[in-house]
Amino acid sequence: MPGLILPTLTQAEVESHNTKKSCYVTIGTNVYDITDFLESHPGGPELILEYAGKDVAAILKDEESHTHSESAYEILEESHVAFLVTEKLKPNGQVQKKVADSQINGEVTPLIHPRTGMSCEEDLSKETDYSTDYKKHKFLDLNKPLLMQVWNGGFSKRFYLDQVHRPRHYKGGASAPLFGNFLEPLSLTPWWVVPMIWLPAVAYGTCMAAEGFENKITLALFWGFGVFLWSLIEYIMHRCLFHLDDYLPDNRVGITLHFLLHGVHHYLPMDKYRLVMPPTLFVVLATPFWKLAHALFWDWYVATAIYCGGIFGYICYDLTHYFLHHQNLPLWYKELKKYHLAHHFLDYELGFGVTSRFWDQIFGTELPTVVKTA
Repeated sequence: MPGLILPTLTQAEVESHNTKKSCYVTIGTNVYDITDFLESHPGGPELILEYAGKDVAAILKDEESHTHSESAYEILEESHVAFLVTEKLKPNGQVQKKVADSQINGEVTPLIHPRTGMSCEEDLSKETDYSTDYKKHKFLDLNKPLLMQVWNGGFSKRFYLDQVHRPRHYKGGASAPLFGNFLEPLSLTPWWVVPMIWLPAVAYGTCMAAEGFENKITLALFWGFGVFLWSLIEYIMHRCLFHLDDYLPDNRVGITLHFLLHGVHHYLPMDKYRLVMPPTLFVVLATPFWKLAHALFWDWYVATAIYCGGIFGYICYDLTHYFLHHQNLPLWYKELKKYHLAHHFLDYELGFGVTSRFWDQIFGTELPTVVKTA
């Protein structure tokens, strides 16, 4: 059932449904509730109960037992209630179990990832039916300002995290209303604003720092160290601040702040005006780093050079992030795009590096992109 978002169950949960009162079976990653069909089964309920909580793909095709007709598969499709979680990525990025495509009577259909409702990166750009989505999930109405819906929704943390990481796409390439008032423009930032504002600031700061260096090579080394340091900060912020999911307070204050900081991006990942950081937010986040740089490094000029290199690294990060979502990239860049979009449609708990996989490899959070997704 491509495109349908259903609950997920573990193998243990499926196996627990093994009685006449509740009988589940699986085919690949699809879970079927056939409790109501037990008494109607031509061979009697006992034959089905032998396979309750188990995969029935082989027995349905077993010629010695009985090769089932198309109608049997149609009955199963009507009883499709969930997806089986068979893939669990270890912290070191290795695949514990391979995900098999959904298979019904020999026909393979794309696997829909249970956690995101997506089957491939192209799904991120499929327009969402606002009314159907809201009626089905009772989460957010894309026709109305989002922030106050999150604040007043009374959502549990578990429900919120499940829904906010199931991407939607606003029609026509426009941006969904966030505030719905005079604050709305502050949440919308075209990509070109980032280099326009911050490149001159970096150039000015670098010139100021250069006055303290007789050897410009030394200046370049400190400046380059700042760029490298940013790559680590990028990873830490993405993993430990933007994806603070497990430690998120289960109340509307924590949930609303999470949505405003990063949740809205995972909810609407292809919104091109919310892909780079608004200047006001960047100033708030950058100010502590200015103070930290000058507290850690012994010389004002050294600290400023490192800080300017770090800000340049941020500019590269924000522009890279935008281009990964919205531009056709050179061949050498396409793998990075595939890697980042997999973070959105496959597993948001891995793949925190945006400009590179380096720190994911160092800290064991690399997201394998070899897993079959379509």
